[in-house]
Amino acid sequence: MNILVFGKDGQLGKAFQKLFDSMHSTEVHIQYVGREQCDLSNSAVLLDFLRQSKPDLIINAAAYTAVDKAETEVEVAFAINAKAPELMALYAAEHGATLLHYSTDYVFDGNKEGFYVEADPRNPLGIYGKTKAAGEEAIEKVFSIPNQGQYAILRTSWVYGDGSNFIRTILRLAKEREELKVIADQYGVPTSAEWLAQVSFNLALDQHFNLRKFSSGIYHAVPAGETTWHGLARLAAQAAIDVGIALMAGSEAIRPIPAVEYPLPAPRPTNSRMDTAKLRKAIESIGDMSKLEHCKRLWGDEVQAYVARLAQDGLI
Repeated sequence: MNILVFGKDGQLGKAFQKLFDSMHSTEVHIQYVGREQCDLSNSAVLLDFLRQSKPDLIINAAAYTAVDKAETEVEVAFAINAKAPELMALYAAEHGATLLHYSTDYVFDGNKEGFYVEADPRNPLGIYGKTKAAGEEAIEKVFSIPNQGQYAILRTSWVYGDGSNFIRTILRLAKEREELKVIADQYGVPTSAEWLAQVSFNLALDQHFNLRKFSSGIYHAVPAGETTWHGLARLAAQAAIDVGIALMAGSEAIRPIPAVEYPLPAPRPTNSRMDTAKLRKAIESIGDMSKLEHCKRLWGDEVQAYVARLAQDGLI
């Protein structure tokens, strides 16, 4: 079994490495790939890398994620977020491999009431969302022709893990300032990179690293529940206080503001909530209740555990 993990330096890539390292399988060759090993914006380099590596499983945790910079760096954003996934899909379809690709709530415009389902039409607002939507469409097109491969596009949102992210920024600012103002009218689901890596593993692999058969398509992959950026900030601050971290701005000092008071170059969807019934059904079919329970974990429980780990590691 050969596994390629693209995006080794990102939060999800690091979560996969931590997960795989904990399993100590000698039957599997895993290669973690960053830009130094393979520049995803260069199609020829990527194709050559895939042919030489001969992966059975491609995990594309890499992406151009600079939402605001994408408005001006259009070409490179499309190369990494759309063309590279297409080439990975072409390899998987031709060689009978499995592709796990990660997408985003930004493929939606955020105007829907309630939770988005996988079949809802894409209507991205900014360049970042347009590139990720194009990547999804390219993968679907490749696999629409009969082939021996399989794929899952896992749409997720508000990811945090080992690296820079919203939670760590809020906690840093809360130690420096007596009051914070955070957007309270954008809704979504914070997603732990470790949670997402484990869910992905459960969908695609068994405990012996044998590939599972699953229905190819898009899956919404976020923990249970919903919140706003303001709600996330307040919970993170309270979680830090609960484990003994002194903050200048406690949860009550984090004030709600509308998005219009914090303008950014790229538009954001107001509603990023995504229904996960399809993913839960796929995990349930495995027949292991512990895997289903992991899939159903609440976003707030995941955030509290994450903040506690940050405190334990001296990172707050």
